[in-house]
Amino acid sequence: MPVHEGRYPDGTPNWVDLMVDDVPAAREFYGALFGWETYDGPPEAGGYTMALLQGRPVAGIAPKPEGVPVAAWSLYLAVDDVDATTARAREAGATITVEPMDVLDVGRFAFGIDPTGAHFGLWQGSNHLGSGLVGDPGSMAWHEAMSRDYTAAKDFYAALFGWTYTEIGEGGFHYAVVRNGDQDNVAGVGQLPDQTPAEVPAHWMNYFAVEDVDASAQRVEELGGRITMAPWDTPYGRMSVVQGAQGEMFALVKPVPVPDASRS
Repeated sequence: MPVHEGRYPDGTPNWVDLMVDDVPAAREFYGALFGWETYDGPPEAGGYTMALLQGRPVAGIAPKPEGVPVAAWSLYLAVDDVDATTARAREAGATITVEPMDVLDVGRFAFGIDPTGAHFGLWQGSNHLGSGLVGDPGSMAWHEAMSRDYTAAKDFYAALFGWTYTEIGEGGFHYAVVRNGDQDNVAGVGQLPDQTPAEVPAHWMNYFAVEDVDASAQRVEELGGRITMAPWDTPYGRMSVVQGAQGEMFALVKPVPVPDASRS
């Protein structure tokens, strides 16, 4: 079981949460899809719900704030000092939408939009360090920043975290896997294909591991969501892009071991 204990290294994905209009419906949807157990936070948490798998935190579900147009999954990147990282992000061209602030006694966070238009979070954990499972069915497995300005995305995250990249795209498709310090395959950065509809914004796509991609995609439809990209095979696993019942986009993956890019 890929249990994660302790602090995540600075610059690595460490948490995901979902903003929706109907939190109880989302709890039911993801409980049926991934087997999550969900628990209400304290009253001062503003309706934030923690999802657990095998007794470990794997995601959050929260009421969508007024003015946020669509339901969406958000990615958080681990930082040791959220105030300093937020300042660097602003200097590197990000728009900061939520200034650093404390979340009860569990951590400190900020939120921003990178220069390509993709939203991202920063999480400095204290009592909550992030997901307790990674890559186990029902937990987060992969994250990729997809935009129309591939170079700008790579430059921004390199400036923010010191990320370096190994190019794996081919046939005109630009994609790179991320090395963060001595960690390989931390995340991906890619360019949206030319055929992507104009209304699709730059975004971080979050993948959840499953045992059977085809069965899980079908289950999404049974629960009121829809399949936006039918299951397909890649060298890194079988995948599908889906939409939850409230319109939020995410992906499913049956991972296979990823080659160590540093040895290629």
